[in-house]
Amino acid sequence: MNILIRQVHRWVCIAFMLGVIANIVAIFVLKQQTPAFWVGLLALIPLIMLLLTGIYMFVLPYVAKGRRAGR
Repeated sequence: MNILIRQVHRWVCIAFMLGVIANIVAIFVLKQQTPAFWVGLLALIPLIMLLLTGIYMFVLPYVAKGRRAGR
C-alpha cells in the first residue's frame, strides 16, 4: 500500500506541474487578466491530492513507531 501511495504522489506531482504551466500560459502568453475557472482547477485538484498523499507519507513513520513501541 505504501508503494502505491508513493507512486500516486509522484504522478500527481507531474499533473500538478502541468496545471501550473497551463496557468502560466493562460496568464502570460495569452495575455488574459483572469484565466478561465477550469484552468485554475487544473492545478487545484492535483494540489488537493498531493496534500492528502503527502500527509499520509508524513504521518506514516510516526504511526509505525507507535506500533513498534506498543509491542
